Amino acid sequence: MVAPLLAGIAVAATAYAGKYGIQAWQAYKARPVVPRLRKFYEGGFQPTMTRREAALILGVRESTPPDKVKEAHKKVMVANHPDAGGSDYLASKINEAKDVLLGKTKGGGSAF
Repeated sequence: MVAPLLAGIAVAATAYAGKYGIQAWQAYKARPVVPRLRKFYEGGFQPTMTRREAALILGVRESTPPDKVKEAHKKVMVANHPDAGGSDYLASKINEAKDVLLGKTKGGGSAF
């Protein structure tokens, strides 16, 4: 008499666990897709480049040390160099971003 009762309780517990498992899976699939990381800056350029915009272009923080800025500049330039099919405009903006973060800007802006 006890065995069928325990079997019934086990079946009911399994059914409830399955029901909640399916609901959790459907809620997981229905959640909005959020991009994990943005690798590079997406957007237009400001007339005069700021430190914030320069940091976004190179993918670093505004307070990044100079050696890390140079490393990030090299990485972004490899992907966008004009000799490798990249844009002259983007290359000049990347160089300007490096100069802004390293404090070498004398005004003027990019050549374009």
